[in-house]
Amino acid sequence: MSQTFILDGKTISFADGQTIMQAATQARVFIPHLCYHPDFKPHGSCKLCTVKVNGRQTASCTMRAIAGMVVESDTPEINAERLALTQMLFVEGNHFCPSCEQSGNCQLQATAYHLGMMSPHFDHFFPNRAVDASHPDVLLDFNRCILCSLCVRASRDVDGKNVFALSGRGIKTHLIVNAKSGQLADTNFTLDDKAAHVCPVGVILKKRRGFAVPIGERTYDKQPISATAKAVAEER
Repeated sequence: MSQTFILDGKTISFADGQTIMQAATQARVFIPHLCYHPDFKPHGSCKLCTVKVNGRQTASCTMRAIAGMVVESDTPEINAERLALTQMLFVEGNHFCPSCEQSGNCQLQATAYHLGMMSPHFDHFFPNRAVDASHPDVLLDFNRCILCSLCVRASRDVDGKNVFALSGRGIKTHLIVNAKSGQLADTNFTLDDKAAHVCPVGVILKKRRGFAVPIGERTYDKQPISATAKAVAEER
């Protein structure tokens, strides 16, 4: 029997075990997120999907839906917090959208547009991060990493390879390649791996295909990221 809760004044149906995020997506309601992926166990690290449940903040990707709960998501207060988090992600890495191969396909860029981001607001860190071009088919640009850990989870849980990992703590946390040399070429990573296709930004890039689809004709050039909830619902 279907149960319901209230999300921004709208009645949302859900099945036992579904999270707020899953139920909202099923109902074609978009909640901003970066580390959430429907194929993996929720991680709750990016905090963009934070909502208020009965007045208390929680991550919608990890919070199970409960009948009768009242959830707030699309409010000025919550969206202001999401905007600040998005701005922090931009200044913590090196993101140059106009020249990026992923422009128009990047979830971080699309989320910034969705939230009305007009400037980074904070001072840029300009970190000095390496680019790994050792692999014959893939280039890794660590400058764009937002620590969502999707590639880590995909390589570990789906591919069974553990090619990627997060190292360090706090502000020094960074993505690494699990090889003695630290080079992707010294792993068994291939383009057929799930990890090759889950990065929401532009860290994992297929060589010789960067601008195969012209800017202006890419996913979020054609429709805002908020439309993805509808697309996912239709696929299911």
